[in-house]
Amino acid sequence: MNYPWRDGNRVNLLINGEDYYPRVFKAVRAARREILIETFIIFEDKVGRAFKNVLVAAARRGVHIELTVDGYGTAELSPRYIGELTEAGINIHVFDPARRVFGLRSNLFRRMHRKILLIDGECAFIGGINYSADHLGDYGPMAKQDYALEVQGPVVADIHRDVLRMLKPVIKAPSDVCPGRCRVGDARLLLSIRDNADHSTDIEEQYLLAIRAAVHRLVIANAYFFPGYRLLRELRNASRRGVEVTLILQGEPDMPWVRSASRLLYNYLLRDGVRIFEYCQRPFHGKVALMDHEWSTVGSSNLDPLSLALNLEANLFIRDRALNRQLHDHLLGLATEHCTRITLARVTRGYWWRAPLIFIGFHLTRRFPAIAGLLPAHTPRLRSLRTLDDGELSYDQENTP
Repeated sequence: MNYPWRDGNRVNLLINGEDYYPRVFKAVRAARREILIETFIIFEDKVGRAFKNVLVAAARRGVHIELTVDGYGTAELSPRYIGELTEAGINIHVFDPARRVFGLRSNLFRRMHRKILLIDGECAFIGGINYSADHLGDYGPMAKQDYALEVQGPVVADIHRDVLRMLKPVIKAPSDVCPGRCRVGDARLLLSIRDNADHSTDIEEQYLLAIRAAVHRLVIANAYFFPGYRLLRELRNASRRGVEVTLILQGEPDMPWVRSASRLLYNYLLRDGVRIFEYCQRPFHGKVALMDHEWSTVGSSNLDPLSLALNLEANLFIRDRALNRQLHDHLLGLATEHCTRITLARVTRGYWWRAPLIFIGFHLTRRFPAIAGLLPAHTPRLRSLRTLDDGELSYDQENTP
């Protein structure tokens, strides 16, 4: 679902947990009426515990809180952790919960991958950062590089509306918050939502429009890069017509097979002049891009089969020169100081034995939407958690968004 472009917004780029968590916790502490949250992951570590504490404090002073988590990404929270939230009056909803099979999580596909937080209908956070300590630099060499946005202005009303749309089957009372649409800045923003119903390609289409319109430069920094054939073709075509196309991808991935899959596509892109850098300082978890000197995007959607064909995702697309310049300078610094540039000569070494894999990988990208359609499909479910009198946790009846 693409909402209209909204003028008059203020936008702030947040880099990694060091920027993100202090701003989020400050906003939660200042909340007066309502907090709406969607997230893929909450871990019960120092970040997850701090997040719980500020939410409980807000609930106890009368703020209404709706928290939606993914049944796969947030599957390890203890009953005590959840109980402290529910006992404070926080409503917790789980997207697509499923029983374990032989001790393993079985709900592998069609995840709620969005990361959104709304405060009083006035301020929103959206991006790719979860609530876990592995987004902090002091986590060590496996700390993730990631991004989010803090926004105010008319676009917040669209974000508010979409979160309530997701919550409609389980929310107990309609929101009494009415977001304003007053201008507070100069940024033009568009909220784009990917779902498994009528808006399965909306985020991808925004990328395609930007790539086709690019004149000078195009930078895509993505954690998981295995896009469809249309997007690969447009990247190659942009480079052929003189656009400087730069990809910043994982060089130290948290899942090594991800890099192997992406590298199957390198030869196709490099031979037409696309520049490819692998970020080697730590795992790259970002989902950002910029085009020319005004357009950029930050959100939850990777350019891979899960995000483009299966998951529920949310991205903001921005037209703002200052943000574009800030993001470009930051990504250029990463490419210069912490990346290895991949050359065509390097990827063609041993080409004879990798050629069949490259052929298969390339043609998978042409067919993956149809292949994804064969994966287990079902109506998305939201189920609300509640605490019983004996302290045990139980789901309310099943609901579908």
